[in-house]
Amino acid sequence: MSRWFKTCTRSFLHSLEVRRGFRCLTSDGNRRTELQLRAAGDRCCSTVQGEVRVRFAPSPTGFLHLGGLRTALYNYIFAKKYGGVFILRLEDTDQSRLVPGAAESIEDMLEWAGIPPDESPRRGGLTGPYLQSQRLDLYNQTARQLVDSDHAYYCFCSSQRLELLKKEALRSGQTPRYDNRCRHLRADQVQEKLAQGASYVIRFRLEEGVEPFQDLIFGWNRHEVAQVEGDPVVIKADGFPTYHLANIVDDHYMKVSHVLRGSEWLISTSKHLLMYRALGWQPPTFGHLPLLMNKDGSKLSKRQGDIFIETFKRDGVLPEALLDTTTNCGSGFNTNRMGRRIDELISEFNPSKITTHSALLDLEKLPEFNRLHLQQRIEDEQQCDLLIQDLREEIYQAFAEQIQDKDVLREDYIRRVLRLRKGHISFLKELVSPTYSYLWVRPSFSSQEVASLTGEAQHIASLVLKLIEERSEELSVDRLGKDLKAVAKQAKATKYREVMKLLRLVLSGQQQGPSVAEMMVSLGSAEIIHRFQKLLLLSNETD
Repeated sequence: MSRWFKTCTRSFLHSLEVRRGFRCLTSDGNRRTELQLRAAGDRCCSTVQGEVRVRFAPSPTGFLHLGGLRTALYNYIFAKKYGGVFILRLEDTDQSRLVPGAAESIEDMLEWAGIPPDESPRRGGLTGPYLQSQRLDLYNQTARQLVDSDHAYYCFCSSQRLELLKKEALRSGQTPRYDNRCRHLRADQVQEKLAQGASYVIRFRLEEGVEPFQDLIFGWNRHEVAQVEGDPVVIKADGFPTYHLANIVDDHYMKVSHVLRGSEWLISTSKHLLMYRALGWQPPTFGHLPLLMNKDGSKLSKRQGDIFIETFKRDGVLPEALLDTTTNCGSGFNTNRMGRRIDELISEFNPSKITTHSALLDLEKLPEFNRLHLQQRIEDEQQCDLLIQDLREEIYQAFAEQIQDKDVLREDYIRRVLRLRKGHISFLKELVSPTYSYLWVRPSFSSQEVASLTGEAQHIASLVLKLIEERSEELSVDRLGKDLKAVAKQAKATKYREVMKLLRLVLSGQQQGPSVAEMMVSLGSAEIIHRFQKLLLLSNETD
C-alpha cells in the first residue's frame, strides 16, 4: 500500500467526524495557498500546498459551446478564489478533425465572456507552448521513458485487424477492446519489425491493483480499467499523442495543481493515475464537474446549433448574463440568486457545495437574466457609455437613410432612452425594432387615422404644445402623467382613452409601447413640439 494511499485513508477516517468545508489560508501576501476539503462520509481530506494552477483544455475540433464555457468558468472562478492561475491549453493533436479558426475563436470567446486565461497560446507563459502540436518531442520522450521502463510497448497490429476485433466483439454482444496481443512480443521480434520500418503505435500497459483516488466532488473512486479495457494507445502511428498521455504530461510540466473537468472523464482517471505512478509523478487533485444538460435532462448537443458562444454573442446576450445562467442552474455557491456578476460568483464560490447532480439548463430564462444584467450596465456610467456606442451603431445600421434629425444619435439622447427603458428590455437590439422606431425616425400618420379618434385634434394639439412650453425642459414621467390627465379633461367631446390614443399616434405612429408620458420624456421638448406642430398642420389642411 503506497504512502499516498495510507495518508489519504487516515485523513478520510478523521474526516468522518469533521463537517465538510473548504478553507483558504494565504500567508505573507504571497501565492502560497492551502486548500483543505473535509469530507463527511464520502469524501476524504485532500490537502494541496503551493500555487493553485488550473487549466481548461478544449480541442479546437469545434467552436466553444456552453458546456465548455461552464468548465472554463469553474476553473477560472477556482483560480481567482484562491489566488491561482488559469491556463488555456489547446489539445490539437487530432489533426484530421481541426476546424479552421476554432483555436483563435475559443480564446476570443473566453475574453469576451470576461474569463480570460492568465497563460495561453495568445498570452504565452513560462510553461508553454500551449498548443499540444508544439510539444510533440516532450510526449515522445515520455513515451520512450515508459517503453524503457516496460510500462509501455510497441504495437504493430494493422487497422484491419483492429477492425475485425471490434466487429467480432459487437457480434458477440461484448464491448470492443484490444486483446493486448503485442504486449507479449519478444524484444528480438520488436527490433525486427522496427528494422523493417513497420508502422506502429505505442500502448500503455494497464495493470491491475488500481489504488482508490479521492475526487473533490464524487468522493472515493476506483475503476479496475485493466479488467474492462485493452491497453490504450498513447502515441499514434502519426507520432501524435492521444489524450491519455498528453493530458498527464502537460499537467505535470505545467504544474497543474487541480484538474477540474467534466464527469465523463471520471472513469478514465484511474487509467491516468496508473500512468502517473509509472512515471513516478505526483498527480494533481481531481474534481469532476457534473454534466450541464438541457432542461428536459437530455444532453447538450453541438448539433443544436444554439449552444455555441458565438451565437449568443451575435444575438446580443451579455456575457455576464450567460455566466450567471450557467451557474444559477448548477451548484457550488453559497447562494443561488439571479443577477450575479463575475466578482460575486468568485466571492460566493464554495467548492464543497458542488453536487454530483447534473445541472439542468433552462435557456428560456436567459432573457430574464439578460434583462437584469442589462439594467446593471445601464446603471453603471462607464458600462452605459459602451452601451451607447453599441446602440448608436445599431441605430445607424437600421435607420441610416430614414433619420431626419441627427440629434437622435447624440449621447445624452441615447442615454436618456436607455435609462427610461432599463428593466423593460432584455436585449439592446430591441430598441431598434419596429416597436421603438419612433425614437429614431419621425412617424407618419394620416388625417383619417386622426379623425377616427377625435374631431378636436387641433384643440388637443394646442393644449399639449402649451403644456410643453410651460414645462420647458423639466419633463418627468410622473409629472407628465398627471398633466396629461388634466389635458384630457379639457377636451370637450373626446374621452381620456381616445386622447391618449391620439397622443400615442402622433408621438409614435403606433397604438402600443411605453406610456405616453415616457415617450414624451424620451423624445424631449423640442421633438414633442415638432410632432404636434405636424398634427396642427395636418388638421388645418383638412379643415
